[in-house]
Amino acid sequence: MGDGNLLQLNSYLYLKTPVMAASTIDDVLTQLESVIAESIKTNSRMGYFAALYYKVTASVKDGIAKGQFEDGARMEQFDVVFASRYLDALSAWKNKQPLSLSWQVAFQATESSSALLLQQLLLGMNAHINLDLGIAAAEVSGGQMDGVKKDFDAINTIISALTYQVMNDIDRMSPLLSLLGLHYNNQTSILIQFSIDNARDGAWCFAEDLITRQGAAYAACIGQRDQTIRKLADGLIHMQGFMRFTVWVIHLFEWKSPSRITRALHEDGKAKIVVR
Repeated sequence: MGDGNLLQLNSYLYLKTPVMAASTIDDVLTQLESVIAESIKTNSRMGYFAALYYKVTASVKDGIAKGQFEDGARMEQFDVVFASRYLDALSAWKNKQPLSLSWQVAFQATESSSALLLQQLLLGMNAHINLDLGIAAAEVSGGQMDGVKKDFDAINTIISALTYQVMNDIDRMSPLLSLLGLHYNNQTSILIQFSIDNARDGAWCFAEDLITRQGAAYAACIGQRDQTIRKLADGLIHMQGFMRFTVWVIHLFEWKSPSRITRALHEDGKAKIVVR
């Protein structure tokens, strides 16, 4: 096994042993609240994705309480396993431990003052949906993917609805974002047409492949998928030519305070989670 594959195996093993494991949705929400509060306190961009993900998780919890899912207990397990992939990656990053390349790109971008808010959110979604979702589905399925299909589709429906809602909400924080529509090239397609439907379908195919592997082959499959998703992440963050200039102009008029953006994303999200 080469050094690259060994790193991916170490990353996989680390992410299976979180420092503070969540066992319920309330645990996940508590940890997300901590990330958000710390990000606001330290003026960190790390809170952007956490605020978006809090909204997703709270909506899943609300749906379980209303009996909207076929099996509420299984849905909670799925949600916790899925969310823990992100929380564990964040813990690994903070503690300078090995983690997936996809999340490395996303977390590195939070240290860049030139990355757009939209880019920050898409990088988190790229790692979490394109990589983590398939792994979570494979883990929860117990080797029977048909049994988890409804939960998988339900989580994706929630992610899709809430993500597009948030994308509309960020217009006031990034008022020139519509300038991206002036471009019609491959980079623009990657940046403003990130397809959650395509990501969902890819994640499902990945999960179906993953459940056929064991041991080192299982870890190697994750490593290969991670390499692919890292390339997508690179396309989301590295702009070329006139597209790079457009992103720079958009950034000039974005809100500049990470704390203010995180607080607004979180408050908007909480306000739109309606409990009936």
